[in-house]
Amino acid sequence: MRWRSFVAVGDSFTEGMDDAYPDGTYRGWADLVATRLAAEAGPDFGYANLAIRGRLFPSVVAEQVPAALAMKPDLISFAAGGNDALRRNFDPDTLVTRFDDVVRQLRSGGADVILFRFADVMARLPGQRLVAPRMELMNRAVGETAERHGAILVDLYADDTFLNPMLWSTDRLHLSAAGHRRVAAQVLTALGVGCDEEWLLVPEQPAPTPWLAARAADLRWAGQHLAPWIKRRLTGRSSGDTVTAKRPLLGPVSD
Repeated sequence: MRWRSFVAVGDSFTEGMDDAYPDGTYRGWADLVATRLAAEAGPDFGYANLAIRGRLFPSVVAEQVPAALAMKPDLISFAAGGNDALRRNFDPDTLVTRFDDVVRQLRSGGADVILFRFADVMARLPGQRLVAPRMELMNRAVGETAERHGAILVDLYADDTFLNPMLWSTDRLHLSAAGHRRVAAQVLTALGVGCDEEWLLVPEQPAPTPWLAARAADLRWAGQHLAPWIKRRLTGRSSGDTVTAKRPLLGPVSD
């Protein structure tokens, strides 16, 4: 094993929403990857997940990146910017430049860095005409940055399996447990580490929903998920305002 420690940095994607443990906290792909790496490296393998839902790119960089660098891990995952692309004041040029700077900083300490091209989440969400081009721009920039700095690229966008709604939670924005397992499998494959083959099994897609039932489901989704999201935007709040990192210390992995 090349890696004796792993620190995960980012937002809800890396925190693990919506792959819940029995106590209500989230597991997600990063915990799955850490558990598999620990099985290879032994009991002294260290892991910290600093990711917090709702965090914008500047907050991730200001709060989590310095903490991750201070831990001096062998492996760092960095996934941020998705929340920024959903904001009206999104500045792609600034984000792309800062993204490159952050990856250069993470790599300068000698750590291997995992980057992600995001899956096509906008296929199930409103605002596709506005946000989809932003996500495409970010994905292109991530690929170029990974190549420029020798980072490990996990290309979720190229995996059409993520068009399967069973890989997404009921809010249509976060991954389901099956989605997180598939991401974990792709990360481990990119690292050259084997994984549980069941993580790559594709859930059977549901039967097509009749038009009226589908519109009713859309209305329920709007009331349960879209309206609260809009309210938080209008009041300047975030879903992660009262959340702290679930694994803030670089210590041995435990389930």
